[in-house]
This record gives sequence, structure tokens and C-alpha cells, in this order.
Amino acid sequence: MAEVRNCPKCNEFFNYIGVREVCHKCAQSEEELYQIVYRFLRKRENRAATVERIVEATGAEEELLYKWVRKGRLQPAMFPNLGYPCDNCGHLTTTGKLCTKCQDELKADLRTFEAAKEFRDNVADRDRVTYHADRKR
Repeated sequence: MAEVRNCPKCNEFFNYIGVREVCHKCAQSEEELYQIVYRFLRKRENRAATVERIVEATGAEEELLYKWVRKGRLQPAMFPNLGYPCDNCGHLTTTGKLCTKCQDELKADLRTFEAAKEFRDNVADRDRVTYHADRKR
């Protein structure tokens, strides 16, 4: 069942069915802009263009470019300087939500946490040992 929402771009009502976040009119304008950006990037001299250069040349918003890269419409394998911001630090990444630096930091923190937990468990196990003293005098 469709849900009535306001378009975040033009503020008009539209039936949201889970496919697009914007109304039909704004989706069409986004698609036209995508075609302009894609034609720009297909030229050999523009394939290594940065996000800033693409925005300057085509008039597309950075957020739209990031959205297209996230959805796989613009592939960083073909256009090496494209990406989207890491959710943690903001550096450009091409896969996942975190850049490799933030992933490595998170993995190191998890390893540290696991080592500390293992140490605490070992200490708790040692404290649970029962000592029996048989004193015969």
C-alpha cells in the first residue's frame, strides 16, 4: 500500500511505494542530470574527474553523485576518483559505510576489547578456585 509523503526537493505530495524517495517530477529531473553526468564522465579526458570537478562542470549536487555511487550507478572501477564519504570520518570510500582506515581502527579496538575480556574471564576463573586446607595438628 502506498504512503503519502512530501517530496524532500519540491515539497509536493506523492505516493511513496518504496522505490524512490522523491516525487515523479523530481525523479525525472534527477535522471536527466544523471545522463548529463554520465555523458561527461564517459569522455576519456573526464574519467579521472574529482567530485568537485563534476559538480562544477555539470551542476549536479554532491549528494546526488554520492547517492549514485552508493547505488552502483556510477562505478569507481570505471571512474577512479569517485566515492562517497565515510560515515565516521568523511573521507571518500568506495565500499561499505566506513573507509579502510576507520575499518582498521574498529578492528583494532575490537581485538583490544576481546583481549581485555579474555583477561577478565581468566582472572575470574582463577578466583573461583576452591582451596581446601587440611590441617591436622
